[in-house]
Amino acid sequence: MRDNSTSGAAVGFLLHLIDSADAERIRRRIGLPEAEGTSEARRNTLLWSWTRTAVPSSVLLWVLEEDDPELNQWVWRHVSADNAMRRAIARGVPFGHARVEPLTVAESVQRADEPAVPVNFTRFGLVGALREGTSMQSARTAASMVLERSDWQAVTEADQDRPLPGYARWALSIRPDCPPALRAHFGTHRKFTHRVEEAGVLDGPADYATAWGPASHVLQVLSTGQLMFPSRAAEAEDALRPLVREHLADHEDAWAVLAQLIDTFHGNVVELVVTAGAIA
Repeated sequence: MRDNSTSGAAVGFLLHLIDSADAERIRRRIGLPEAEGTSEARRNTLLWSWTRTAVPSSVLLWVLEEDDPELNQWVWRHVSADNAMRRAIARGVPFGHARVEPLTVAESVQRADEPAVPVNFTRFGLVGALREGTSMQSARTAASMVLERSDWQAVTEADQDRPLPGYARWALSIRPDCPPALRAHFGTHRKFTHRVEEAGVLDGPADYATAWGPASHVLQVLSTGQLMFPSRAAEAEDALRPLVREHLADHEDAWAVLAQLIDTFHGNVVELVVTAGAIA
């Protein structure tokens, strides 16, 4: 195959889902180099590359849910991180469901670098700033101050008391950490949920693995899963493993076709695997 780090990692992720002896043989057949070790230098190179790779916002949430200060500093630097994420990281806000105490903040993340507190938040408080959001920009700015679980509870109660403006509801809905019950309260229509997904909010890693594209990009991101979001990575692997074993298995020709297609294939991973198997 025409090797590069992106396609190599993508194909390598799928090979990881079959028997290791078969994977070794197929690597040799398609000319895919052995997976490199995890030296500190290579790990840092991988992490820097990861921060330049645009991803749906939910992918960053999966990393934040690890509640690992070292991983959080890479989310802080990520091109897809928004003000709410950076604000939460700088304040040590935990995202994992089992943790309540604040996190230690990495030395590379300075509280002084936190995005500026919105003027409306200072004047009106959290709920007041959301009610003052008369445009998407002002609503998203106000929504970036919803950080703690107590903030989400306050928002939920305020909306139940008197519905928040549409812009505020939308700005909160497209936050990947918006509680599912609150998002469902804001809207359940198919068009609404489709727009939420388009904004980068996913049901989980299995959804990302099977429904998003292009395949090479998705697989590249998933190949970092055991490093960046190990608690959720298995969900993506479990979703793809039966598909890979059914359509590719240990068939060298099918893997060779997949390696040829992957750099230019525009569909999702499911379509790529099925197509490669069918052609072979």
